[in-house]
Amino acid sequence: MKVAQMLLDVVVSQMFGENAFIARLEGRDDCLVVDPGFDADRIVQRIEQLGLTPAAILNTHGHADHIAGNRELKQRWPDCPLVIGADEASKLTDPEGNLSGSYGIGLTSPPADRHLRDGDTFQAAGIELEVLATPGHSRGHIVFVYKGASPWIVFGGDVLFQGSVGRADFPDSDPQTLVESIRQKMYSLPDDTIVLPGHGESTTIGQEKQFNPFVRA
Repeated sequence: MKVAQMLLDVVVSQMFGENAFIARLEGRDDCLVVDPGFDADRIVQRIEQLGLTPAAILNTHGHADHIAGNRELKQRWPDCPLVIGADEASKLTDPEGNLSGSYGIGLTSPPADRHLRDGDTFQAAGIELEVLATPGHSRGHIVFVYKGASPWIVFGGDVLFQGSVGRADFPDSDPQTLVESIRQKMYSLPDDTIVLPGHGESTTIGQEKQFNPFVRA
């Protein structure tokens, strides 16, 4: 997928159908990896097929299906920083916190190299991203907004889906907070902003404001 000068590849993990995004700017050989899931081998293979080197691994939140590939990517590229919201960082090394313990997996990730908060900017691989805190699905969930293209792009994790929203029945979830995050943060973005969610197909802010049955504008 090509959006303006940003090139995007997605690897969908068979377990949980989670989207891992590989984002790069045209003409560069470095990239960002957003939410690497359980199919880490396929993610690594795709990065190598494209001749790329990850400049950062970004996690929107710390649930197992979004962090399962962290360890393998860090082993392959040990100097690549792992980045997550400050209030989610503890989940990386806690199987109960990242929910993998509930499935009998006991998954852990390497610890984060950098913690982000609402309003921060993060730049790597020539891509500058704005960080928005969007709690509700999990306490410290964040999204990454790319404003270097028209339309803007948001790596949205498990907040807003095409025609749906993220689950809010986990131990640190809160359904009202999730609705507030969508209305105050996500729906404040321009209507043509492309949402790349953690599961399912992409959508736009305008489409969800008008048609999402769970949270309309």
